[in-house]
Formats: sequence, C-alpha cells, structure tokens
Amino acid sequence: MPGQDEGEKNGDSRLLHNRLSETTGCHVMERESFLSPEVAYILNSSFIPIKIDREERPDIDAIYMNYVQATTGSGGWPLNVFLTPDLEPVFGGTYWPGPNSSTATAGDSVTFVDILEKLRDVWRTQEEKCRNNAKQITKELKGFAEEGIHSHQLGEKVEGDGLEIELLEEAYQNFEKQYDKVHGGLGLSPKFPTPVKLAFLLRLGQWPEAVKDIVGEEECNNAAAMAINTLRKMARGGIRDQLGYGFARYSVTNDWSLPHFEKMLYDQAQLLDVYLDAFLLTHDPEMLGAVCDIATYLTSPPMAAPHGGFYSAEDADSYPTHTDKEKREGAYYVWTLKELQTVLGERHAEICAHFYGVAADGNVAPENDPHDEFMSQNVLKIATTPSALAKKLGMAEEKVVSILKNGRRKLREHRERERPRPPLDDKIVVAWNGLAIGALARASTVLEDIDPAKAKACLAAAEKAVAFIRKELFDASPGKLWRIYREGRGDTPGFAEDYAFLIQGLIELYEATFREDHLHFADTLQKTQIALFLAPTGGFYTTPHPPSPTNASDPSTPSDLLLRLKAGMDAAEPSANNISAMNLHRLSSLLDDDSYARAARDTVQAFEAEVEQWPFTFPGMLGSVVLGRLGLSGVVIAGGERSEKDERGGRAKGETGEQEPSTTEKEVLRKLRSELRPARTVVRLRGQEGGWLRERNALLRAMPGGAEVRVLVCEWGACREGKEVLGGV
Repeated sequence: MPGQDEGEKNGDSRLLHNRLSETTGCHVMERESFLSPEVAYILNSSFIPIKIDREERPDIDAIYMNYVQATTGSGGWPLNVFLTPDLEPVFGGTYWPGPNSSTATAGDSVTFVDILEKLRDVWRTQEEKCRNNAKQITKELKGFAEEGIHSHQLGEKVEGDGLEIELLEEAYQNFEKQYDKVHGGLGLSPKFPTPVKLAFLLRLGQWPEAVKDIVGEEECNNAAAMAINTLRKMARGGIRDQLGYGFARYSVTNDWSLPHFEKMLYDQAQLLDVYLDAFLLTHDPEMLGAVCDIATYLTSPPMAAPHGGFYSAEDADSYPTHTDKEKREGAYYVWTLKELQTVLGERHAEICAHFYGVAADGNVAPENDPHDEFMSQNVLKIATTPSALAKKLGMAEEKVVSILKNGRRKLREHRERERPRPPLDDKIVVAWNGLAIGALARASTVLEDIDPAKAKACLAAAEKAVAFIRKELFDASPGKLWRIYREGRGDTPGFAEDYAFLIQGLIELYEATFREDHLHFADTLQKTQIALFLAPTGGFYTTPHPPSPTNASDPSTPSDLLLRLKAGMDAAEPSANNISAMNLHRLSSLLDDDSYARAARDTVQAFEAEVEQWPFTFPGMLGSVVLGRLGLSGVVIAGGERSEKDERGGRAKGETGEQEPSTTEKEVLRKLRSELRPARTVVRLRGQEGGWLRERNALLRAMPGGAEVRVLVCEWGACREGKEVLGGV
C-alpha cells in the first residue's frame, strides 16, 4: 500500500483516505478539509496521509469498509480510516465537516479537525493500547472473513445435495416485502436501482419449468411485474437524464425524483441489461426507449473513449455556466421555468413544463434541500403522458409530441452549448468495461431488426473495447490482465472481478457474433482466473494468490493487504463469485468442459451456509443454483453453407467478409434472440469454421456442415435434434 514503506521508518499513525471520485461527499471533503492549511498542518506533522482511489484498489476499500461498517453500522465514501504502521485499523468513519464547512453547526457537530486532534493525542499517549486494540480488531475481522467466505473448514469438501431451488422462492418473498408498491423499487430512500435484484425478478419465470413449479406461476409473474414497474418509474423519474442519456447512481427520494447526479459506467451497463430483459418480456416501447438511450450514452462521447473502451463516470458536480467559479451538484441537469421560457418561448415552454413537472418555484421539496441548493430549480421528470397533456390543453396529440420532441432537442443543445459538462473520470476499468461489452453485445442482437444502425454501433463499440483491452491491458504470455488504463497502463493487476466481468462480456460477444476468437479469449482468461484466484474449497478470492518464492517479484501478485476477502453478496455491482459461477456454467456448456461445471458448483458451495441463511443477498448466485440442479441447454446451429453458385452470385459474403447467414439460420437466430432464456447457450458452426472450437469441444467435432440448417440441443454430454427450437421457424 502507498505509504507503508515510509510508515515502517517511524511510529506515526496514518490516515487512509479512500475516495470514489465522482461522489459529491468526496468533493465536499476535499474542499472543506484537504485544501485547508489547518488540516494540512495536522496531517503532515502527526500522520502519514495515504490517498487511494476506490476504482483502482477496490480490494483495499473492501477491507476497511468492512471495518467501518462493523464498528459504526454504516459506510460510504469518502472513507477515512486511521491505521497503525502495520495497517491495522484504529478508528474510522466517512465524512466529517472541515474548517471550511458551511454545514457544520457550532456546538453540535464533530469536525474533521476534532477527529485528527483526538487521534493524534490518543496515539501519542496510548500507542500501545491502540496497537493492541487494532490487533484484536484485525483478528476478529480475519475470523469474520473466514466465516463469511468458507461454509466449511479449509481443505474439507462437503458431500451433500447442495442448495435447493426453494431458495429462489425465499428470496422472492423477501423482495416482495421490500417492494414499494407506490413508486417501485426495493426499500425506502436513498433508493438504488439494484440491477442484480431486478434481473433476478425478471428472470424468475424464465428458468426451466421446474423453477416455476416450485416458486409458483403467479409469484413468477408478480416478480416480473414488480421489476417492470420499477424500471418504468425509474425511466420516468429524475434519476434518468431526460434530455441527454443515462441514469444517475441513486435517488435521494422514494419516487426517483431527486438523484445524486453522478453517472457510473457500471450502472449504465447493468441497467442496459435489465431494460433489455424487460423489453424481451414485454415488447413495451418504453423499455425499448430506455435501451436505446443507454446504448447511445455508452457509444457516444464522453463515455466512449476514442481509442476504444469506456470511461468510468461523470461527476455529480459542475459549474453552472462557463464563467462560474464554484461547482454545484446537479448544475448541468437542473432548470428554472424562466430558462425553459427563454430557450423555448412561452407557449412551448408551458407544454414542456407540464410534461417535465417544472414549477415556477422549483420541484425539489424543502426537506430534500436543507442547504437551499435547489431553490427555484427543477429536476426534469416525466410527469404526464403526451395523450393526457394533449387532452388537458385541447391540442392534437401529434402536435404535442412534436413540440416535446423539438423541446427536448433544443434544451439538450442549449445545455451542451452553455453549460460546462461535469468532469469525466477518464479511467478505463477492465471490470466495468466487461459489463458494458456484454450489455452492448446483447443490445446489438435485440436491436438488429428494430434499429440496424444502433445495433451496429453497439456491436462496434463492444468489439473496439475488447480490441483495446487485448492491446493495452492484457499480457498474452502469462495470460494476465491489468485493471486500469489512464494515459497509459496502470500498475494495478487485475482482480477477480476484472476477469469475471470481462469473461461474461466475451461470452455475450461470442453469442452476438459467433467469432470464436472472443470465446477463445474468454477460455484463456477463465483458466488464468482459476490459477490466480481460486480457493482450495471453491470460490474466488478478490485478489491473486500472494507471492511465493518463485514469484516474489511479480507485480501481479500484491502482498500489501491486511487480509484476503472472498465476497459473494451482490451490491451496486454484482459479486465476482456470482458472475464467475455463471461464466463457468456457460463455458461448460459452450465447450463441453465438465471441469468448469465442477468449478461452478464448488463456487456456489463455498457460500452454501450464507446463501441458505440470506438468499436474498445472493440474487445473482441463485441462478447458478438453478443451473447446478437443472443444467443448461446448449443450442448448436450447424450447416447453412452457401453453394458455389451462391458465392459466384455475390450473395455469400457480408460487409465484414464473413458468410452471411441463410434465411433459415436468420429465422432461427431471430427466434432465439427474441426470447429471454438464461439457461441456454448458443453455438454456430458452418463447414470448416470453428476449428479451435471443434477441437476444444469434443461434441462438436463430428457435427456435419452442408447447406441444410440443423439445430441441435446438447445437454448433459449428449446432443439431439432441437425440434422445439425450430417451432415457428
């Protein structure tokens, strides 16, 4: 860890400041405290300050966030932890007001200076006690980590029937109790989108029939309805950028009307996935609109890097105008009624104000604006429908729609021209790029017949990102990833989530393109992930195995950690073990590799006690419980080659130089891609194509080619004619 070597030379305590760079709290603490001469003097004279970026070192963040949550009952960013020279925690918290704070009230608020002075004095007078307490806390943290990551003793394998599908019913019941019937979403404010939970609800009824038999058809339908209503409320709320594109990280209010305005790449990628699921289930234009908006956001500046890949986030704070000297939260996104009138003219402004819920005195309730930052300001949301608005105003609906469409364009153009865009976090993080690659690959298949141009843009962006990662962040000889790129490759090795999320993206990209190099890359990374992260009893540690005498100088095996974690619970991002288990199941099906299936089952089994006790905290892993019980169906599309006559006629090759699919093959793919079937994989083989894949998957070696399209279903090591797949084609 930075500062560790320096700390070993003296007995100073150190302050670890871990920040999520896009959050308002981090910016506030920077202004109030870290730009203060008073704070600088105390820090530099009595502590060794260590500043870490959470995106770059999520492993360090997870360790000390666990400590703060365990000792204070809450967590978040900024994260501030006081450590001994051995990096053991003494005291921690999140935000404290600084000397330049305008929010602290005299007499009733502990300030950051108070904390620093108290910790300085205690360390000077009671250093031994602090060290002993920190060692005891660290011992308890290590014990808790081992309990939390091992459902059984190290080195022992548990023989038994494993986890039951009934756990999905238990998780559903918990989500039903949390569900906000009025505004959608789970729980109360602050309200997060929780895409992993929404995906669980949407897919509950799409697993094999055995799941529906256990959970109940009515319950599965209700689960999907809960998720779809939540997605609809979000799409109409202030959490969505109604003029531009993308979604904010979370909502301060229950009704999704007032967001914290930062936009994170991992949110966009996951939300694109769940809106795709919702569209496949409903064919609702509103779900499709959200899909197209998020896809546009990801494939356009500023999020799409010109050289390939996707940047991490846009900040919440920005300057209201090009001449302002002080940033404000949400300044890029909020509007006064007067501004609408100036840009649109009074008549059109009136119509747009009705539609977007704009009021003369602002639409942010005083209780949600304690510091009067949003006085007279409006966060745009969809407050009505064009048809209801047309009826209310006595206008033709087509006229209202035209005014709203033009109004949105004019407001967006004015915003882009007159307001500085929020600062961009221009790090390229492999894990988050993996999520985006997979979501965009899926979007390209769903949009292919609906919006071919957008489908091509999605696929091109996904493939460009993979090419960038292979060139800049992948060492081919050891098969290892690096995590961060910003003006050059960073020094942080890839973590388990970087491998897991990218493998997932590559699998999706293979099924969108049937380019076997994507699947080959996924297989290579999966082998590396197993070698570097797999625990003896199953499941993946967050960090690589520590250095050994043979790799002591290898920078991809860091040794500066207090303890190793193996997380399975899903949060704002899915857990690496959730995604890894699903990847292993899918690769086992695609490659007919039973060792991957065993690794998937062992990964789930590693969390057996925790999943049985709290299944609703492992919604992603519950899908692997299903697959471990019921298996996957691997669909193989074989044949469909064009004849020499077709080739001479110029109809055999597409724009990419690859052979275009036959009409029957197109119909089969269209049918497969119009369905949400999480327990299914798809492989395409033509003639001599798939040389590596045929060699890797023994079931595919003898598959015939020819002009006739054959569809087979491979399950449990055997293949049969897939007549049910061809139904309706």
